[in-house]
Amino acid sequence: MFAALGDPTRLELVARLCGGAPLSITQLAAGADITRQAITKHLHVLEEAGLVHSARRGRQQLWELDPAQLAEARACLEQIGREWENALGRLRDFVEGQP
Repeated sequence: MFAALGDPTRLELVARLCGGAPLSITQLAAGADITRQAITKHLHVLEEAGLVHSARRGRQQLWELDPAQLAEARACLEQIGREWENALGRLRDFVEGQP
């Protein structure tokens, strides 16, 4: 999941999908410097990571975020943040305790 979000283009696609409404590839490509085919490939990577899913409505394929997967990513990052804070606190205590 984090590898999929590590790419700037995919991160931008996720940001654009955060508006809540499903978007077509044409809408996602508007204003982008890459082709619709490239966007499609990035969306498939995000889909494999469980971050987005698509549904066909008429002739369009619409993409939207999977909020549950993003919540899991957030919880993961918060746990890592707590562990770092604890480690830094122990380091500070060690350094300050030394003469």
